[in-house]
Amino acid sequence: MVPIETAIGILGMLLILAAFAIEEFCRHSRHESVAYNVLNLVGAAFLAWYAWTLHSMPFLVLNVVWMAVALVKGVIILVGKRRKGRNVKG
Repeated sequence: MVPIETAIGILGMLLILAAFAIEEFCRHSRHESVAYNVLNLVGAAFLAWYAWTLHSMPFLVLNVVWMAVALVKGVIILVGKRRKGRNVKG
């Protein structure tokens, strides 16, 4: 049986790797998508929690920064889409 901490860490790793693989191998993927940034945000959050349980400060800092970048980029994308929608309507 895998401890819950390890399972969460593995899930976080898989989410980030999925975002990376999609970006690298799918022609129509864009790092400008909300889905890409959500995969990175949630994956990094799980890995940050896992790093916290390990008391691994370098790993924790890496993933907190990764989360912050994904969050900021996601907000920028959403605000940009919202502005484009307003410009089209009127």
